[in-house]
Amino acid sequence: MTFFKNLVHNYEYATTKLNDPRTTDWFLMSTPWPTIAIVTAYLIFVYGGQKWMKNRTAYSLKDAMLCYNFCLVILNAYIFYEYLVSTWLNPKFSKSCQVMDYSNEGLPLRLAKVSWWFYFSKIIELMDTVFFVLRKKNNQISFLHVYHHSTMPLLWWTGVKFVPGGESYQCASINSFIHVLMYTYYLLSAMGPQMQKFLWWKRYMTTFQLIQFWWILGHTLHAMYVNCDFPIGFGFALLAYDFSHIVLFSHFYYNTYTKKARAKKAETDKNLTNGTTEKHSSENGSTTTRRK
Repeated sequence: MTFFKNLVHNYEYATTKLNDPRTTDWFLMSTPWPTIAIVTAYLIFVYGGQKWMKNRTAYSLKDAMLCYNFCLVILNAYIFYEYLVSTWLNPKFSKSCQVMDYSNEGLPLRLAKVSWWFYFSKIIELMDTVFFVLRKKNNQISFLHVYHHSTMPLLWWTGVKFVPGGESYQCASINSFIHVLMYTYYLLSAMGPQMQKFLWWKRYMTTFQLIQFWWILGHTLHAMYVNCDFPIGFGFALLAYDFSHIVLFSHFYYNTYTKKARAKKAETDKNLTNGTTEKHSSENGSTTTRRK
């Protein structure tokens, strides 16, 4: 009982004393339970939805996907713009070591608001998997996909609740830019086969994502090393989370591109070798015939 009492006490202390008072009354921010419920429902749907669709015809959903991807391009472009104005283009904002500013006006408040939009966008993006399930694209529903989508809302609820600013700007601003490119790709892909010739850059999307994670890792290590007076616990949490993505995305990149490219090259070399052997055999047969 003592353990649970301490757990409840620490939770109440954190959510009432350590939280950012500016964000407390914002939508979904008073407690973590709505976000936890949404993520739980998402995970149940991922598992149950695939079983439910097993013997059913896949839905097309082309118009819904076009609308959805277009809206996500616009939303992420807006989020990136707001981060750009409130941090990258703000001469008073340190790009390498920025402390939390809890001011309730001006650019610090603008930064807190766009951090909430970034968090909320991660809830909207759970629809990615819903579309996969309803279209029976189960090969797209990998562990990496579900892990990323189910953990981002929880991570960023914590970020907006306690530190919607300071060093947390880095990963959100870069990620929103990457998602502008990603949902543009999805939008073009949803338009149909005639757009395939414009989608040659899929491989580079994964490369951009890996660069993003390494950049965030280096930046976070630097900020912790020089001591930016930013809660160090969030720094360690971000390092662990970011490193897990580096491992998973590197594994995905290897299996999807490097391994397949090697297998294709080996198959090509094998065919060339077999073709050469058959040619020599044919030539030797012709020579034997002529000699007879």
